[in-house]
Amino acid sequence: MKTFWLSLMTLMMLCRTPTAALPLRTSDRPTQSNLGLPEADQEFAEEYLQHFYGYRSKSERKKRSADADVDGDWNTELCEKVQEMQRFFGLPPSGELTKETLAVMKRPRCGLSDVERFGDTIRWKKNTLSYRISGYNTSIPASKVRKIFRAAWKIWSNVTPLKFRKRNRKEADIVISFKNGDHKDGAPFDGKGGVLAHAFLPGHGIGGDVHFDAEEDWTFNSTGSFNLFTVTVHEFGHALGLPHSSDPGAIMYPTYNFAPSFDLQLSFRDVKDVQHLYGISPNFDSLFSKKPPPRTPEKCDPDLSFDAVTELQQETLFFKDRFLWRKHPHFEETRITLISSLWPENVPANMDAAYENVERNLIVFFKDHQYWLLRQLQIQEGFPKNISSLGFPSRIRSVDAALHFRKERYTVFFTGHECWRYNEREEMMEGPPTLIEKQWPGIPTPIDAAVFYDGSVHFFKGNIYYKFDSNSKHVVSTGTTNELLECKQADNEI
Repeated sequence: MKTFWLSLMTLMMLCRTPTAALPLRTSDRPTQSNLGLPEADQEFAEEYLQHFYGYRSKSERKKRSADADVDGDWNTELCEKVQEMQRFFGLPPSGELTKETLAVMKRPRCGLSDVERFGDTIRWKKNTLSYRISGYNTSIPASKVRKIFRAAWKIWSNVTPLKFRKRNRKEADIVISFKNGDHKDGAPFDGKGGVLAHAFLPGHGIGGDVHFDAEEDWTFNSTGSFNLFTVTVHEFGHALGLPHSSDPGAIMYPTYNFAPSFDLQLSFRDVKDVQHLYGISPNFDSLFSKKPPPRTPEKCDPDLSFDAVTELQQETLFFKDRFLWRKHPHFEETRITLISSLWPENVPANMDAAYENVERNLIVFFKDHQYWLLRQLQIQEGFPKNISSLGFPSRIRSVDAALHFRKERYTVFFTGHECWRYNEREEMMEGPPTLIEKQWPGIPTPIDAAVFYDGSVHFFKGNIYYKFDSNSKHVVSTGTTNELLECKQADNEI
């Protein structure tokens, strides 16, 4: 164990790059004096990378190598595997086992690998599949479980020519069961949390079978730990031959990131992938003509707009729907991830505004008439609160954007055609609002977002940003939003 601890230290030094690890403060970032992790976390990280990213431990490499000195190659591989995992989940690819990286590793998830690609040949060779439920080892009534499974199959049959038939006798293409611990399939469950379920690729015998961890707190409604319907749709995707997707909006994304009220539907990526294997449902156009499968926002979309933009430590965060892009000055890649992968699931999607209060170590989110204060990962007690508690009159029902001035310790809120100056020291508004056109001439109203970026204030309206010179009080340049995300037309983001 001591050897492994030292090797983790070596990894962090080897992969060292200037980086901020959301949502840590600067003083919490790993340095030479605080690189150590608890032994349990170190062991967990190595096991996670072995299971989900094909990492080979140092002892395994020594067994397979004639060269006894494999330390250098081993450290390099460990660093590369951490980076691979970070890229998959849209984290800064530092190669360091940061607290944020470990937090993502510890999220409840599916038991299949993230890097195994199945290919076009691993699919069922027929369009009518049978399934059997082998026991109901769960607190959910059996009738409700059957209903959930029927609904989950329908999600996939709505977009493909596939049909699913329930059988009660032993012979079936797909056997569905709830299992405890080591259930003799080479992939034991780990109790509550961690791995929720797993499935096998299409094929004979165990092929296509789906196993749920019986020890989880399964639910069929918006309460409880894990929604059985949501996890079932994901696992049925594997049973049909789909791998994990790095698209955070896809049902085939490996981690459980769904709020209780989430309205589950296949994403555009899910539909495209399963139709690539099985073709298109003859009813697809009639079912989805009015409401097509949702697309995850793409940074190369020429009409891309943002809900909110804020600084956070060294990064700039661009929010859209339930997603965000993270832009770090030391990394070329701008990757998309889920808001819920960084903060608690009750942080709002489709937010109106956001800003970081560095002095108080807070980040503030706004949606409609409410706002949330978070310190580190925790929503502060008593929040969300009504924005009237900040000093807004009752006629103001929402905040369009927020711009925080760190040195002066005040924040400007934008609402419609007005802007308000809020004193962060005194926690009160400084007098009545002024017109945006007087304070920020040339900026269209109402605005979508505002942020200090690259030394200047940037305002956002639709798919256009406006770079504003605060000294000369005029707009010095404009451009499209996806320019800031460094879109390249050849990018294949998902």
